[in-house]
Amino acid sequence: MTCSVARRLEWVTVSSTTTAAGIGPIPEAAPLSLCAREPHVPADRLVAEMVPPPRFDSVRFATYIPDPNQPSQTEAVGVLEGFAGGLGGAHAVGAPKRRLFGFGKAAKKSPAGPRGVYLDGGYGVGKTHLLASLWHATPAEPSLKAFGTFVELTNLVGALGFQKTVQTLSGHRLLCIDEFELDDPGDTVLVSTLLGKLVDAGVALAATSNTLPGKLGEGRFAAADFLREIQGLSAHFRPLRIDGEDYRHRGLPEAPAPFSDEQVTKTAYATDGASLDDFPHLLDHLARVHPSRYGALTDGVRAVCLTDVQPVPDQSTALRLVVLADRLYDREVPVLASGKPFDQLFSEEMLNGGYRKKYFRAISRLTALARDAKDIVHD
Repeated sequence: MTCSVARRLEWVTVSSTTTAAGIGPIPEAAPLSLCAREPHVPADRLVAEMVPPPRFDSVRFATYIPDPNQPSQTEAVGVLEGFAGGLGGAHAVGAPKRRLFGFGKAAKKSPAGPRGVYLDGGYGVGKTHLLASLWHATPAEPSLKAFGTFVELTNLVGALGFQKTVQTLSGHRLLCIDEFELDDPGDTVLVSTLLGKLVDAGVALAATSNTLPGKLGEGRFAAADFLREIQGLSAHFRPLRIDGEDYRHRGLPEAPAPFSDEQVTKTAYATDGASLDDFPHLLDHLARVHPSRYGALTDGVRAVCLTDVQPVPDQSTALRLVVLADRLYDREVPVLASGKPFDQLFSEEMLNGGYRKKYFRAISRLTALARDAKDIVHD
């Protein structure tokens, strides 16, 4: 049995002359299969793609809609706008190392306060929107700004080597790191060391993070954990707390009901650029593809159709699915599925464990993509 859905329902006729009620011809070509792809991503692509993902191409501070009941959201926008404006001067490479932090002869020309900012808040309060808005608002050429997740940054180090990564990013004016992984001590030390080198080179920093295992109570924020884990860099960060509920669920229902196998398969055949895969087989395939390649795995895919969605069997599989969910969400790829609803993907043990926040973020994002898929469904 291939990774793509093996069974073909009787009503699917792969012919350009076949039509279904209310839809156009079903294309002759079968849908794409994510499981048939094994992308290889060169190191230069990893560098070139360190920009806000497609979902955040057009976001700006002006498009962030603060919750009127959460004044910290409005305050954060104002602080970040000022922070971006302060990054418009010449890059500090070659200048005295402490010049950017308010010391030395040029201190009066430097913005007051730390040259790093940490966005502190729960999932779904718009941290990535604000981080991407900061990237867009910083007055520098795109080649002088970098934006990526913590995982993407560690993958860059793996591809280029530590010293080459330092050289590559040292000429940047701003580095934005989304979802700083505080739950991996080894990678935290690696990236903290890298950031120390970049701070010395004059690079401004901005970050969001997840929380540490065992410290994931409702309403608890991660600033203290983040600042402690990055140790010597903590003085360079100003924490910005952003309160609020997950905006993807404000006034909206929970995960939508799944569709039938028939609807999912029919939609996959009727949608140009759609992929069609059996969910358990896709999970198996993800184990054979490095997570740094999950973005490339979805290149050109306009919709993901999945049959037989089931709860994930173990934590390693669950964490891989989280990365795929992030890449699909970044690229605004709708997800149509049969089987279990997305809020039943992870066990109670997982949702109460150390990676709880990641799993809730994945549920939130997949739920949003499932809502997006309603416009492509063919009954």
